[in-house]
Amino acid sequence: MRALLQRVADAAVRVDGKTIGEIGPGLLILICAMQDDTPATSAALAAKISKLRIFKDDAGKMNQSLVQTGGSALIVSQFTLAADTSRGNRPGFSQAAPPDLGRSLYQQFIADISALGIPTATGEFGADMDVSLTNAGPVTIWLET
Repeated sequence: MRALLQRVADAAVRVDGKTIGEIGPGLLILICAMQDDTPATSAALAAKISKLRIFKDDAGKMNQSLVQTGGSALIVSQFTLAADTSRGNRPGFSQAAPPDLGRSLYQQFIADISALGIPTATGEFGADMDVSLTNAGPVTIWLET
């Protein structure tokens, strides 16, 4: 799985002009399932994200995790994270999981993050979404399993 994490002061996702998910301080997680991913891959990525020390402590150092801060996660599916730009000018997405597997792993990842005690909000798999955020820091991190 591939994930792009953005530490946020707030974030929201809209579909057809209606807000379907929003959070305060925490992480916007853009997530893409790849062809060879499994539920175990999802669980491992969720555990890693929950423990990443990318939030400031009382001394202003990046030394606390999402769990420690009590922050939330807005989880948005984004198959374009699978883009292959190695040839030509049009990205290829053949390494992304097929839609049925992608949807299943997206839902599994949401369940895995929630099971770790992290409040979650979500986008809508396969929808045309508008995502807004206030990037805190900015802190943006790429993870790949």
